[in-house]
Amino acid sequence: MTHPRPFRFGVMAAKAGSSTEWTDTAKKAEDLGYSALLMPDHFGDQLSPIPALSMAAAATKALRVGTLVFANDFRHPAVLAKDTATLDLLSDGRLEVGVGAGWMTEDYSSTGITHDRPGVRIDRMIEAIEVLRGLWGDDAFSFDGDHYTITEMNGLPKPVQPGGPPIIVGGGGKRVLSTAARLADIVGVNPNVGEGKIGPEAIASMSSDATEEKLGWIRDAAGDRFDDIEISILKFVTIVTEARDAVAEKVGGGMGMDAATLLASPHTLVGSAEQIADELIEQRERWQGSYVTVQSDALESFAPVVAALAGT
Repeated sequence: MTHPRPFRFGVMAAKAGSSTEWTDTAKKAEDLGYSALLMPDHFGDQLSPIPALSMAAAATKALRVGTLVFANDFRHPAVLAKDTATLDLLSDGRLEVGVGAGWMTEDYSSTGITHDRPGVRIDRMIEAIEVLRGLWGDDAFSFDGDHYTITEMNGLPKPVQPGGPPIIVGGGGKRVLSTAARLADIVGVNPNVGEGKIGPEAIASMSSDATEEKLGWIRDAAGDRFDDIEISILKFVTIVTEARDAVAEKVGGGMGMDAATLLASPHTLVGSAEQIADELIEQRERWQGSYVTVQSDALESFAPVVAALAGT
């Protein structure tokens, strides 16, 4: 199989004021043709992923649910393996498991969870992925790593999806993306958030040139398995409008970039539905980004693009 893959679309949602509001969002995403409802994992103003995704799955029939991404430091992988296997079972195999090393400084400072240097956090994430896959497997599993030790544990229940849910690993730095290319089923191409927040470094790394470099790292690390990887690109800004240039200039100014840079970035979409659809096709040809996720504020306005491109 070779790229390009058919398009599929996700929506990133995090908050709701009631169960009805939350399940209505999930049902609307399914009705509008989105493939997945995805959630971040932070300690700020958002729902907790496991119970929220469970409710979203229960309210829908075909919609996939998942995380972008579980912060590995917040849960022991044996606990996460059990929670995710249970959710995969109860959703009839509709779960995607995003795993990350943890990045937002505020999550650590507010909770007192130890914020180790990036290399240690990435090492721990790599071990955690091995533990997840081992516990999702058919047999008892043992593991003796620098950070985790598992002894003859048969993770039960087993997930419905053979081998476990697909794993998403995303990032903006070379080591994380190289790790994702070797270990993940889905690789998320993201801004570099090494600062621990969305700041100037992250915004600068949203450019088309930076994305080109990131895809090079992924190709080099993936080798022969590159064509087996689904490339996911998260959109931080999606504005469907006929006034493309004027809106891009205004939004770009607020982000500290000019309109041309904003329009060229794979993390922003501004324009009419037709313009955005054409842009996504061009991005897939250039960067293989077939899995496109927008923020929940664009759920309805972006639906015509989903209708035009999903599955093509």
